Amino acid sequence: MVNIIMNTNRIVSIEDIEEFLKSSQNIEFQINSRKEKYDLISETLVKVHYRQLGKKKRKIVRKYLSILTNYSTRHIRRLIKLWKSGKLLVNLTVNNRTKFPCKYGPTEIELLANADRDLKYPNARSLQETLVREYEKFGKKEYEIVSQISVSHIYNIRNQSLQYQSLTMHYTKTNTTTVSIGERTKPQPDGKPGFLRVDSVHQGDFNGVKGVYHINIIDEVTQWEIVGCVEQITEEFMRPLLEKLIKQFPFEIINFHSDNGSEYINYSIAEMLNSLIIKQTKSRSRKTNDQALVESKNGAIIRKYMGRNHIPKKYASSIDKFYQKYFNLFLNYHRVCGYATDYVDKRGKIKKKYDVYLTPYEKLKSIDNVKQYLKKEITFDKLDEIAYCESDLEFSKKMNKAKEKLFKNIKI
Repeated sequence: MVNIIMNTNRIVSIEDIEEFLKSSQNIEFQINSRKEKYDLISETLVKVHYRQLGKKKRKIVRKYLSILTNYSTRHIRRLIKLWKSGKLLVNLTVNNRTKFPCKYGPTEIELLANADRDLKYPNARSLQETLVREYEKFGKKEYEIVSQISVSHIYNIRNQSLQYQSLTMHYTKTNTTTVSIGERTKPQPDGKPGFLRVDSVHQGDFNGVKGVYHINIIDEVTQWEIVGCVEQITEEFMRPLLEKLIKQFPFEIINFHSDNGSEYINYSIAEMLNSLIIKQTKSRSRKTNDQALVESKNGAIIRKYMGRNHIPKKYASSIDKFYQKYFNLFLNYHRVCGYATDYVDKRGKIKKKYDVYLTPYEKLKSIDNVKQYLKKEITFDKLDEIAYCESDLEFSKKMNKAKEKLFKNIKI
């Protein structure tokens, strides 16, 4: 391929262009200046009387201009449209807008991508808050620049950065029961911790064999979340697991709310809750939002971290140990959640705005006179040792490594 700069003064008609195209198959023309390219396009269109040409001859002219300028034929069409509208191409100038230095370079994007991957891609505001915590609360100096990133720019990098993208890459219906156990009402916590929402998540079937069941319990006010795992959702497995999970909450439990599934609405669970002096309530008919919080966490937490593929029930014990040793600590001390503030709009309707982002532990500490809700043996000094012995990202990496080791041992 030969590169040359050509004098186009001799080309004055469509016939000259056709002759040129026949003899220029192995020649590449270079015009570096954008203004020169625009001048050439404008002059050529005038010379060949482009407005008067037929469809086939216009196509020949566009091909000719595409070869000389190295523009695509689609871009040539756009420039010709500008010329026809009276906006002379010769007067178009190169955009001399100010170019700002790149603030978030490869190092910052790598930190962002690694944090995003370790936290399983939370919403951008939660990720932003975690980056700020890494720098300000845990003193990680390498996060100084990336901690200043805006929420909108996090989404820009997620969608547009090739470096970021290179670094990151069956629900079942609950069986209902008509047993008259539990009050059918919506709990009203009034800002107090201890009002639990609970739901079951099934890990799929395989060749007619049931998988494990995840039991997800979350406090409505603080979003303190405790997860467990059982082989079956029968009384034999559910009662001891629920007793163990409830004991892991650092505050006293007041209310236990579930849907109408028989795994929760039965005499064994009712007896257990009564012995702990915990009120039992269940969802109302045609009120789908009664369990909205825990159901949203089923997707954002359980499905995101444990996936949807079948896991044989013989691994329930191993998964439960992983939950107690790593996962529950990560969820409550190191994962940032969004908290809504209620406000009334112009029409008098109550709206929610998610403007507060904290970990569940920090949300618990922010409650007025919170010490009155703690269990007797629990103090914030003990909880602080758990919360701040490692940074959020350090613990998330430890948790992810433990999860990878767990999944390597799971065989279907």
